[in-house]
Amino acid sequence: MESVVDIPWLTLALFFSLLAIPLAISRLYQLKISKEILLSVGRMTLQLLLVGVYLEYLFTLNSLMINIVWIALMMLIGASAIISKAKLPRKPMIMPVVIGLLLGLLPVLSIITLVIIQPTPLYNAQYLVPLAGMLLGNSMSGNIVSLQSFFSALEERQGEYQAAISLGASKEYATLPFVREAIQRSLAPTLATMTTSGLVTLPGMMTGQILGGASPIVAIKYQIMIMVAIFVMMSISITLSLRLTVRNCINNQGKILVRSQ
Repeated sequence: MESVVDIPWLTLALFFSLLAIPLAISRLYQLKISKEILLSVGRMTLQLLLVGVYLEYLFTLNSLMINIVWIALMMLIGASAIISKAKLPRKPMIMPVVIGLLLGLLPVLSIITLVIIQPTPLYNAQYLVPLAGMLLGNSMSGNIVSLQSFFSALEERQGEYQAAISLGASKEYATLPFVREAIQRSLAPTLATMTTSGLVTLPGMMTGQILGGASPIVAIKYQIMIMVAIFVMMSISITLSLRLTVRNCINNQGKILVRSQ
């Protein structure tokens, strides 16, 4: 296999001219997102450049403690972003979301590093940090959808919920239909992606490895592993986040203490 082909900085800069197309669409249809497009692309570019420089240093240093601190920071930022995008108050929601992400990430990441890949050392930043980032990043969208769906259902079907509570149902039982629906909706896109992988889409990790010179079969093995890992982590983190949300955000009398903003 050929080694990875580097992209010259000037060529990459010229590639940004393609942004003229979505900017023209925004202007033509008066979408009023031109500023947001430029800001988002600018932030993405700056953040990725800074992270790229940092990861070069992180991989060279390869410290267990620094790896743990970095992953913890990624988790806190991810949890904050989930709560913000779901338009929920931060204080009562931060703990359920963080715990859901933590307990979803730890077992899956541990199995990948200890059993499947077995890097040397086991906390090798080259594997640990990108894998943790991929798992957390893909779990964010699922958690946002689940929380939005759950609280929307509570508001729209308030009568159904209150009827169950007035008949003596526990808050866990009364919210069960909403939790079930939220989990189904949040997992549906990932299930659809897995169903069409290889036929409709070539997933990003596999494509990246192939472009980096890896054998397609090796790339496929990694992609299968990461897709299963993402789905398992999403299932755990979403379920735990919702269960902890019910426990923390609804009192024992059934009163809902948190509302979407």
